[in-house]
Amino acid sequence: MMLSKEILYHSFFKNTYSPQDRSAISWIVIVTAIILNLTCYFASAGSFRLVFPITSLIVGIFLYIRHPIHYIGFTWIIWFITPLLARLVDYKVGWDPSRQMLIAPYLVVFITIVTFLKYLPSTSHQEGLPFLLGSIGVFYGFLVGAIYNQPLPVIRSFLDWLSPIIFGFHLFSNWRDYPSYRKNIQRIFVWSVLFLGAYGIYQYVVAPEWDKYWLIQSKMFTSAGNPVPFGLRIWSTLHSVGPFGTVMQAGLLLLFTSSSPLIVPASAVGYLSFLLSQVRTSWGGWLLGIIIIFSSVKPQLQMRLITIILVMTMCVVPLVNIEPMSTVITSRLESFSNLEKDSSFKDRSASYDRNLNLALSNVLGNGFGNIWKVNEKTGQIEVIVIDSGILDMFFTLGWFGAIPYITALIIMIISVIKYTEGRIDSFISAARAISIATFSQLIIYSGMLSISGMIMWGFFAMAMAGHKYYQYNQDHH
Repeated sequence: MMLSKEILYHSFFKNTYSPQDRSAISWIVIVTAIILNLTCYFASAGSFRLVFPITSLIVGIFLYIRHPIHYIGFTWIIWFITPLLARLVDYKVGWDPSRQMLIAPYLVVFITIVTFLKYLPSTSHQEGLPFLLGSIGVFYGFLVGAIYNQPLPVIRSFLDWLSPIIFGFHLFSNWRDYPSYRKNIQRIFVWSVLFLGAYGIYQYVVAPEWDKYWLIQSKMFTSAGNPVPFGLRIWSTLHSVGPFGTVMQAGLLLLFTSSSPLIVPASAVGYLSFLLSQVRTSWGGWLLGIIIIFSSVKPQLQMRLITIILVMTMCVVPLVNIEPMSTVITSRLESFSNLEKDSSFKDRSASYDRNLNLALSNVLGNGFGNIWKVNEKTGQIEVIVIDSGILDMFFTLGWFGAIPYITALIIMIISVIKYTEGRIDSFISAARAISIATFSQLIIYSGMLSISGMIMWGFFAMAMAGHKYYQYNQDHH
């Protein structure tokens, strides 16, 4: 679409342009950024590590100001593709232990701090209370960390904890545009399930060199499998198998709310890759989500849900029965019936036995940066894995920070459970199911951080936004 100089002028400097022009301008900016990044990657991949976060931030700011709907989709996509891009660069020019490219999604999300600071004071005494309480817990952890821990790990943890809250508040505060946001998120996640699922299967069958290189350099053999074809646990374009499981869990539940023609192919590759990821926590979360959705929608929607499940089953079962995928998936499913002998289950149980009393007795908390350490040999920060979101909260935030943070989550759960709009709007039902299912997994891993936290807080916020949208329309008609 060719745009005249006059249209371009008004589009960039005035607020008097049509939605079509605004969308076209947004796509011009996005495509320009893509071309710039591709040129940079092939010409000088090392500089791409710096150019990509900067261009992501610039495009994010532009979309936030001029096309808020596109900003939401852009944010999710940046979260989904940045780890893969980082691996491609590492493979081309060498391992970057600082993982500096992974800052890009946080930069894009932190644009919403403007929404947070602008609108939270006026909504904190109403539906915005959970976001206020959550942020209080986070800022407490930041202050304690700033006193006791090194600056870089503190900032890194601060980004992980606060990003989901401010992004969730941004979604909620735009409740008047709930239908547009709902449509955008549905479309983004359908395409993402298709792309992430397809790449995940490719990753499993082929074991691309950049993924093998990342696996070897990161030394994540215990959690991500062996760097050989048919030996990997799928993490697709994400950073590891856990986040991939959380994203696919959310995406597959959202497929039930969409009427896109892509549902069948997205389901086929989505469910197969989801199973091959072998993330039992997310399998359980998906099942819990199905139960929540099924119990909260009208009989007509229940029948549609059953039909979709049957169609998906017919698509996935033949694929699952192909060797060696069949053996891998079957053995992982069988482990549910023998958890007492499962090494992963034993490790998590032992972690709870060792650390629960220690975490609960730490009243002040260790603050942000306590689960990150600086490697004395390399000078780089490394994460110390705590296989429990609950333990992580008390270790990091202490009682003073964990109480408001957990209270915020409980308030949102109680609120969304009471909503009746899910009976007429399947997206609200799915958003509620996704957020509660992700919350339920906090006992197993730190699902309130990074992309997993984006899923949990984001879909709590969308359910709350949908409720407020319907409530407002009902009161004013």
